[in-house]
Amino acid sequence: MMQQMAKMQQGATGGDDYGENLEAASILVIDDEPGMRNFLTKILTPRCKRVEQARSAIEAVAILDRAHFDLVILDNIMPEKTGLEWLSEQRRVGLFADTILITAYADLDTAIQALRSGVADFVLKPFRANQILNAVARALDRKHLRRENYLLKHELSEGGNAARGRLLGNSAAIQNVRDMLTRLAPMPTSVLFTGASGTGKEIAARTLHGLSDRADKPFVAVNCAAISADRIADELFGVVQGQDYRKDGLFLHADGGTLFLDEVAQLPEQVQAALLRVLEDQRIRPSGAEREIPLNLRFLFATNADLELAVAEGRFRADLYHRINVVNIAMPHLRERSEDIVELATQFMSQISRSLGMPALELNEEVLLKLSRYHWPGNVRELRNLVERSVILGAFPEEFAGLGTVTGTEAIETLELVEQRHILNVLDACNGNRAEAARRLGVSRKTIDRKCAAWAE
Repeated sequence: MMQQMAKMQQGATGGDDYGENLEAASILVIDDEPGMRNFLTKILTPRCKRVEQARSAIEAVAILDRAHFDLVILDNIMPEKTGLEWLSEQRRVGLFADTILITAYADLDTAIQALRSGVADFVLKPFRANQILNAVARALDRKHLRRENYLLKHELSEGGNAARGRLLGNSAAIQNVRDMLTRLAPMPTSVLFTGASGTGKEIAARTLHGLSDRADKPFVAVNCAAISADRIADELFGVVQGQDYRKDGLFLHADGGTLFLDEVAQLPEQVQAALLRVLEDQRIRPSGAEREIPLNLRFLFATNADLELAVAEGRFRADLYHRINVVNIAMPHLRERSEDIVELATQFMSQISRSLGMPALELNEEVLLKLSRYHWPGNVRELRNLVERSVILGAFPEEFAGLGTVTGTEAIETLELVEQRHILNVLDACNGNRAEAARRLGVSRKTIDRKCAAWAE
């Protein structure tokens, strides 16, 4: 046995770049031989986030009931049952971790059974440290690629990366949102974003995730209204059907990161009950599984509905409402921060014209004045859509177009325009601080507030 261990350790000091997926991995080693367990634990522990070991199949089940692992390294020949028999049983009850089988005997029947049981790879004994490390790194890389591919397809189905922007503007209203996001970033607290459609709830949620210590982990956004009621439980929690089929749900794909549930008011009643339990226990039970899977998730929620009214009408669980409404961030309407319209329109014009490969339109003073006077019922999303449509058509709609006339009654509007432009420039120089802008202009704060309110009407 000592000779076998020595042979395995040869080459362990060679190239040691096995990738960042290994560094972030949690691995369970299952083997009845203490020497093999200790050898694998010794070479994996310095390179992985977490390594645990089990002496038997029974001990492994107990460990899996309290923790989730990215990878299981499994010996095939053990006293109670073979590793493949144990793996088949665990697949049926809900084992989602990838598996590497280690064995001294590899025949065709073993290989076929290993494939049917979903083994990612198997390594023949005796092996060297770099052989098992390479096998582990390959398995984790494949797992990571599957996850990335799934999440990319999901994001495309949710509307692509339209919400990957940043919070723009220097108004007091949007600065208050930024300050709250910065304050909440290091905490695990659930956050509920409320506000009308198009106010930037998902962008705010992505910003919060980016400021947190989970920034390098997945951010998974789910539009609860876009998934049919009969599918949403399986999409969120996953599915197990015997040993041959399993589907990781979005909860599991987001593990370690942030899950953002948009339009949470649209969740069916049975999913609301299951979600409440997940929030309380941080564990999920996929459909058809007998085992609960521990999670490490931060939950963010958003709605444009009146959840208190939904609770009163019996459409939303009161206990779930109180559980998700720990901190509420109300996203302001665009008309409440009209001083941000110039920056938003300018940014959208630059981004959209560049992405479409079409010339940008001039945002002259008259266009900006008309944009600032509009009510914007669709908020920031409506402004972005207007800019994109105008770039495609080569001109702004008539009600927003800058005609450039300064004769007759239009001269009155030009004086208004000069005043507004000057006030907005001062506000911009003061980073949206209305009190400081009023001081520089020599007017009262109420005058600035009244002017901004009038432009938003």
